[in-house]
Amino acid sequence: MIAPRRFLPSISSLRALEALDRLGSASAVAEELSLTQSAVSRQLQTLETQMGVELIQRDRKRLSLTPAAQDYVTEIREALNRIAQASLRLQVTPVGGTVNLAILPTFGMRWLMPRLPEFARLHPDITINMSTRLRPFSFASEPFDAAIHFGEPDWPGTDRLLLKAERVLPVCAPQLLPHGAPRSPADLLRLPLLHIQTRPRAWQHWFAQMGVAYPDPLPGTLHDQFATISQAALHGLGVALLPQYVVEQDLATGRLVAAYPDAVETVGAYYLVWPRAKGADPSLRTFRHWLAGQAEPEETLPR
Repeated sequence: MIAPRRFLPSISSLRALEALDRLGSASAVAEELSLTQSAVSRQLQTLETQMGVELIQRDRKRLSLTPAAQDYVTEIREALNRIAQASLRLQVTPVGGTVNLAILPTFGMRWLMPRLPEFARLHPDITINMSTRLRPFSFASEPFDAAIHFGEPDWPGTDRLLLKAERVLPVCAPQLLPHGAPRSPADLLRLPLLHIQTRPRAWQHWFAQMGVAYPDPLPGTLHDQFATISQAALHGLGVALLPQYVVEQDLATGRLVAAYPDAVETVGAYYLVWPRAKGADPSLRTFRHWLAGQAEPEETLPR
């Protein structure tokens, strides 16, 4: 049952509130929404009246959101995005259906993208829409049918398909090792280490697998994704622990060198995960069955 109308404000008033939170001034809201400032003010007053809650703090000519309104906008923004995305899908969805897929940026570009032309050739009636996400999320609040996930197979309420195990290698710019690679993995503790946010204990796991005692926490700089940590390594800022498929071309050209020759298998792997409630969706099922034929949990990725 749809909620009573008093709990369903107009889209225009919600857009005005969301824009005020994001832009910080009524004039900027008016410009973005192609309205006058007085029209924006009326939209916000109407919303306050309908909700029966003070949403706007008025200081002379400056408008700002109350704490309650800020919490409200956080949820409303997500809902507005979902409405917009659903409307877009309604306009562009082909007869054969779509799969809305969340991907990890590097794995998506290096592993999935080169394989997708085959899927498009075999199933031209199914569209794969992709957006990047670095961390797990709630399928209930994000408009995705499936996601590519790295880690343990522990995403609640989902089923999964193993795509790829991963081996990592410590790499750095040649100038960081003027006398050649260290003879012992423990020697890497004397070099600057580069860490990645999505795998904050990757170096600890590597040293443990090598039988090396290490300080905890390990010093070093933190980077948000493989693209940035790779650039940091290329420019000589430290040693990065990276998947082999990410660095193989840079190793082949000599832009990077192995700071220690042994690659080790990481804790975790790449999975396709999907909500159990969507498991029978025909487009998702077709994509999943095709992807199962691409899975290579024990092989290295092609160049």
